[in-house]
Amino acid sequence: MLAKLDQLANRLVELDQLLMTEGATSNMDNYRKMTREHAELGPLVALYHAYQQASADLAEAQDMLSDPDMKDFAQEEIEGAKARMVQLEHELQLMLLPKDVNDERNIFLEIRAGTGGDESALFAGDLLRMYTRFAERNRWQVEMVSESASDLGGYREVIVRLVGNGVYSKLKFESGGHRVQRVPATETQGRIHTSACTVAVMPEADEVEDVNINPADLRIDTFRASGAGGQHINKTDSAVRLTHLPTGIVVECQDDRSQHKNKAQALKVLAARIKDVQMREQQSKEAATRKSLIGSGDRSERIRTYNFPQGRMTDHRINLTLYKLDFIMDGELTELTNALATEHQAELLAALGD
Repeated sequence: MLAKLDQLANRLVELDQLLMTEGATSNMDNYRKMTREHAELGPLVALYHAYQQASADLAEAQDMLSDPDMKDFAQEEIEGAKARMVQLEHELQLMLLPKDVNDERNIFLEIRAGTGGDESALFAGDLLRMYTRFAERNRWQVEMVSESASDLGGYREVIVRLVGNGVYSKLKFESGGHRVQRVPATETQGRIHTSACTVAVMPEADEVEDVNINPADLRIDTFRASGAGGQHINKTDSAVRLTHLPTGIVVECQDDRSQHKNKAQALKVLAARIKDVQMREQQSKEAATRKSLIGSGDRSERIRTYNFPQGRMTDHRINLTLYKLDFIMDGELTELTNALATEHQAELLAALGD
């Protein structure tokens, strides 16, 4: 690890020199690339220098042990330096972990009602509100892409786009089966029912072109939009349905009055879904050799249970139970998302040590 850190520290010095040379801005693309690299390396190298300083402090304190008058002081300094080195080494290991290239991407969040009929659709609406409130707390933008409302409220299926800093990094562990246990509003005898929804978190492709979609592989249907939206939305064939023939993926978009805009949005969702399938295939291969928080790619895998009578939420992957369900359903997800990220970091560190 130290040899690699030495290389990165030397690279930072090299970047300092390159950025200060005359003509550094003559190629703006290259200049931006260097400044991004410099910004990424800066905090890591600063941490490495702190580690080197702690190591020097340790050596100096050990030299003082031979002086009887300084022995007690030296022992304290040695213990402090060793503790700092252990902490700094852990922080350096975390910073050296391979970065997820999708972490800073925006996402498409898809929630589908599963077993449980109307109650499942109502819970899909509750999950959408939970994620929307979490997005508001993070100052992310929420855009409705597609919705299929149920008769009693909630959604049979809903897709939103979340735009902001690090959206995928915070929500990438939400994909999977979400189970709810509660007494439905329609239940007259007070019995607890269990129903479920499926959540999919899909990183947005930079451009639709990033995913190879052959126009010949698409079937495009237009139809009259239904549901809310006023008279105009129901009088024109503005809604668009895309079918990707090789994979069978179907995307509908009808939220805008413009057929052109609906098609463009549907293409973005389609690209994200194809990218998601490719990612899950890769994750499935990884899961065959080691445990993965992101899972095996099986969206039906139950990851979490929301028990309303007991006011608790349990994440089954990390055996975390929180008795603060009201706060969680109101978008207080930070404790949960941090715990999942920490577990994932521990998993990556363990894999590096294998």
